Order: sequence, then structure tokens, then C-alpha cells
Amino acid sequence: MQPLLDELTRRTAQTYLGGGQKKIDDQHKKGKLTARERITYLIDEATDFLEIGLFVGEGMYAEHGGCPSGGVVTGLGYVSGRLCVIVANDATVKAGAWFPITAKKNLRAQEVAMENRLPIIYLVDSAGVYLPLQNEVFADKDHFGRMFRNNAHLSAMGVLQVAAIMGSCVAGGAYLPIMSDEALIVEGTGSIFLAGPYLVKASIGEDVDAETLGGAAMHTEISGVIDNKYPDDQSCLDAIKRILDKTGAPETAGFSRVAPAPPALDPAEIYTLLPQDRVKPYDMQAIIDRLIDNSDFDPYKPDYGQSLICGYARIDGWAVGIVANQRKVVKAKQPRSGGGAAVEMQMGGVIYGDAADKAARFIMNCNQKKIPLVFMQDVTGFMVGSRAEQGGIIKDGAKLVNAMANSVVPKITIIVGNSYGAGNYALCGRAYDPRLMVAWPTAQMAVMSGASAAKTLLQIQVASLKAKGETITPEDEQALLQKITDQYNAQLSPYYAAAHLWVDAVIDPLDTRRHVATTLEAANHAPITKPFNVGVIQT
Repeated sequence: MQPLLDELTRRTAQTYLGGGQKKIDDQHKKGKLTARERITYLIDEATDFLEIGLFVGEGMYAEHGGCPSGGVVTGLGYVSGRLCVIVANDATVKAGAWFPITAKKNLRAQEVAMENRLPIIYLVDSAGVYLPLQNEVFADKDHFGRMFRNNAHLSAMGVLQVAAIMGSCVAGGAYLPIMSDEALIVEGTGSIFLAGPYLVKASIGEDVDAETLGGAAMHTEISGVIDNKYPDDQSCLDAIKRILDKTGAPETAGFSRVAPAPPALDPAEIYTLLPQDRVKPYDMQAIIDRLIDNSDFDPYKPDYGQSLICGYARIDGWAVGIVANQRKVVKAKQPRSGGGAAVEMQMGGVIYGDAADKAARFIMNCNQKKIPLVFMQDVTGFMVGSRAEQGGIIKDGAKLVNAMANSVVPKITIIVGNSYGAGNYALCGRAYDPRLMVAWPTAQMAVMSGASAAKTLLQIQVASLKAKGETITPEDEQALLQKITDQYNAQLSPYYAAAHLWVDAVIDPLDTRRHVATTLEAANHAPITKPFNVGVIQT
């Protein structure tokens, strides 16, 4: 585990630099704070910022100089005692320009605000769409324009939006702060206009400087577009704090919470409980016991469907229902013709029919009792083979997916190890709207494991080459296998998943409790109004 944690620390430090130290120094020379410095100043002292999407964009757009963290910092933080979503453009990365992944990350932040009815604060400092990639960020449903649609929907929902223009705010991006409830601007550095001086000159021949065209004084004194102006970043951020300080208390969902308690067992032992060899079995219950309050777990049907652990616990005082893969081999009793029971050995990390049946019922019970769900994935998929098919594994899997997908209580997903194929779906993968989805450094996500996929892809490629009349030697075949394996393994990485925002964060296992607790506090801001209904369920 230690090398994996060291890699997480190294990648985190590198990503925090954004566009690099020189660009950070340039921001300071202009009298501006960086995006992360603005967030640190804005949030309450002695509180943490729960970042979402730190590794977004990692390894992407190399031909364009890269886009660390997607050029925007997003997450949850407390401002004047209120939990808020914060979105801060990072002007050290291509002047805060919007890459395709930037749009996806901004929309994710707005989704968090919508799902949890949290105030959202925009710290705007962006040059607008990155023009060389405009065809990938402009016109489609989930492109740039979706943000303004979300602005309108958030407003209609009664969710507070506060925008501070702390640098450039150009073209279509100008609508974001002006569609917010409150719009503030920093004198000297903030500017907002539909078309900048160069475009105005090219379009209508008018010579005008940026300050006259869209500076703080013009928009607060003449156009009335902006509510108020402030001399520097700090005073503008102070104004946001005052706005939040006077905002009324939210409604709550009423999820159960008691005084938090640490686990009775040492969480650091998780590092030694997870085997280095991901094929090796281990006891997931031992991991759970080191994450929950007082290590106190109430199991649900512990002797039935043992390849999935289901039960009730508390995390930082919040009541949760946990659904987790059991990674050790278990003995399951199966009915025998003529009476009695036979013992079947079930492999760890595989979802069997009885486990899917149990988990579906457990999820329905949690919805009945208004208990949020936490899924812990280390799954290789559903059981296959004639015996499983005859036992109705598809039917049982469909039942689990139905109950999980229609669940109305908040869902949180933690990828501990493997997250392969339909197992990812059934245990609340990204497509099933978890309020938060995080991966441990030990995580892998793909349709199937690297070894299985590489061998399958090799067979396809070899057959294709032979069909073209090419001769493949054993050495050529081995070299091709290695190339395929290396490429596939790179895509299995949790950082690859985080770069594409398939997960919200890659975290140290010891940060799991904090992430779950903050997410549940956020979720408690959104009363459940939709009835739980699974429709036609397979029986």
C-alpha cells in the first residue's frame, strides 16, 4: 500500500501546481489570488475543502499543453457555517479556458448542487471556450451551454447561486454570473463582456479598451449588470461570506444521526488487510469494521447470499446501509433434489444469485426506512456458467439493478479493488447517480480484468492478421500481447478513471469516513420528495 499512497501524494502535489509555479507567480504579480488560494480564504477556518475532480484531465490534451484538474477547482466547503459547492476557474491553466473536460467537470459541480440543494459559489476567471477544441465543447447537450440551463433550473429550485468575477469573463460565459442570484466583481482585474475589444474591433470597427467595455465601474455604475464592486480578491470574498451568513437555514431530509464515534478497531490496519495480489482472498467485513463507528455492524441475512455483505452501521454518526462484496471464499448451502442441502463453494468478489436476491431486498428495506446506502465494490462480475444461468442469475441480477437504480435515498460508492463489467453497474457505478463515487489507490475499473481482456483482444487481432495472410510467430504474438496488456492496464488505473470523471476522487482509505460524512451532510439538505417505486421487479 505505501508505494500507492506515495504515488497519490506525488500526483496530488503536482496537480495542485495547476499551470506551474511561473503562472502562479504571474497571478500574484497582477494582485490576484490563485483559484486554490481563493477557496482557502473563502472557507471557514479549521474546516476542510472536499475536492471533487482533482485528477480530471490528467494525461489528456498533451498536444495542447495539458489541462491539469480540467482548469477548474470544484468541491464542497463551509462558508459562514453553510456547506456550499464551490467552482473556481484556474487562470494558471490556459487562462482558465474551457476544454471539453472542463465543461464536464463544471456540470458535475452543478449536479452536486442540484441533487443536494446546496448553495453554489462561482469564482469566475476564464478566457472562455478553448477555441482549438470548440467543436467538442460548444453545441451538444452536455457541452458549455448546459451550464446556463442549469443556472436557470437551480434558480427555479430556489438554490442560491453567488458569482464573483475575479478575472476575465467572456462571450457565452458572461451569462453564468449574470444568471446567478448575486453578481460581484473585483476592480482592475475583473471584466465581463459578450465580445472582447479585439472582437468588437473586428466586428463593428469600434476601438474600446477592456475596462470601458466591461470593467467594474461600467457594470456597477452604468449598465447595472453587476451588483457591487470590490477593490481586491479578499474584500470580494469577504462579501460572499456575508451573503452566506445572512442566508436562511435549509430544510433537511431528516436522516438519522447521533454523536460520532471512531471505529473501535484501528483504521490504519486496512493497509495490511488488503493483499497486494488482487486475486488473493480477504475478508471485506474486516475492512468495514475499521470504517464504521464503534466497529458496530448489524448484518442483514448474514448466512444467506454470503458473496455480498449487507448490514446497518453508522459513519461519523450517520446511519447507513452498507452493500459490499465479500472477497473471501464462502460456503453456501443449496437445495438438493430429494431433500436436504448441498454445500457450494462461492468465489470471493463474484455476485451469485442468492446474494443479488438478498441485496435487492436490503436496498428496498433501506428505502423503506430512509437510510442512505454505501456500496463498497471489489467485484469481478456476476457468476457465469450453465448452473448459474439455470438458477436464473440474469433474473436475480436484474432485480438488484432495478432496486438500486430506483432507490431514492442517497447512494455513495467506494471502489476498494476491482470494478468490472456488470458488477460495476449492479453496485451503483457512475451511471446510477451516486451522490459521490471515490476510488482507493487499489481500484481498477473496466469491462473485465487486464489479463482476460488482453487475451481476448490478442485472439481478435491475431485472427485479423492471419486473415490478411500475415504469418505470426510465437515471438510476435508475445510482443503483441505485451503491447495490448500495457495499454489496457493503463486504462484500468484509478487515475485514468478520475481523469475522465468516472470517479470523483482517488483517496487514501483513511479519508473514506470524511468523504462519506460530508456527502451525507450535503445529502441531508435535500428532502426526499420522490416515492420509491421499483416498477415490475423480477421474481
